[in-house]
Amino acid sequence: MRRPGPSAPDRTRRKGIVMELFVGIDGGGSKTNAVAMNAGGEVLARAEGGATLIRPEAPGAGAALLADLTERAVRLAGGSLPAAGLCCALAGAGREPVRRALAAELQREGVAVRLRIVTDAEAAFYDAFADGPGILLIAGTGSIVWGRAEDGRTARAGGWGALLGDEGSGYALGLAALRAVARAHDGRGEATSLAATALAHADVDAPEALIAWAACASKREIAALAPAVAAAAENGDAVARRIVEEAAGELVAHVAALHDRLGPWKTAPGLALSGGLIAPGGPLRAAVVEALRVHGPACTLAEGKVDAARGAASLARLPTIPAVG
Repeated sequence: MRRPGPSAPDRTRRKGIVMELFVGIDGGGSKTNAVAMNAGGEVLARAEGGATLIRPEAPGAGAALLADLTERAVRLAGGSLPAAGLCCALAGAGREPVRRALAAELQREGVAVRLRIVTDAEAAFYDAFADGPGILLIAGTGSIVWGRAEDGRTARAGGWGALLGDEGSGYALGLAALRAVARAHDGRGEATSLAATALAHADVDAPEALIAWAACASKREIAALAPAVAAAAENGDAVARRIVEEAAGELVAHVAALHDRLGPWKTAPGLALSGGLIAPGGPLRAAVVEALRVHGPACTLAEGKVDAARGAASLARLPTIPAVG
């Protein structure tokens, strides 16, 4: 459904200055964030919505949510649709057919004059490094590393999903904890405080009940165990500590693999850490930083927080985005 609004790029007046509005959206499995930005790169408004899950069999299914969030961000910034540019950064949007299908649905919504669909990793990377070289490691529910070489080559590692990859992710930590609880209950593994933690998290009374819970739980629900695993490791639980160390090692291996593929480097590349597990204040950040120091390739760690929605809004400002409609 095409939404009402002017046919020209949206302009709103603040302090007597006419400005175009650009919207960036970072969609994930738990929530979706939107940023409205003016042509000068100033963030004017933020909005939050529910999860945006890109399903390969129905990639356009999330278009209505994205359109509603775009409209809300534009109106919070004082404007009306359509926005001058919209960039949606979405997990699962790496394949071109998926991008085209979703773009077609968004075109029908009429929320923006120019439109771009990218992955969440691309937008986060742009926020961290713009069009320069660097390496971005993302670890949240899933895990992936994305980078650009000094000569402009790009590559990624990881991001294979829960069945084939996502090593070092929140989901991997949660699943490892549940498996450790099962082994301990059988007597095949060391006793761990994670048993009580897992039972409380799943709201069940016995380890055997974790079978049914895990079979029905979402990736996000299992990944939600990750902070408790990190806390148990800090409190001296040997099983949790091994799980955390293994996860940190897997994430460092992602970085090392991409560092090698994109090399040789004249200078040590910047390395940004993003995602709920390893962003500043994240439960696994300290372990990953230490593992990078001991085992990682030569990189310069970026301390600032990476904002994929802000990166997407910055991409929406680029004049290379094709017009739609």
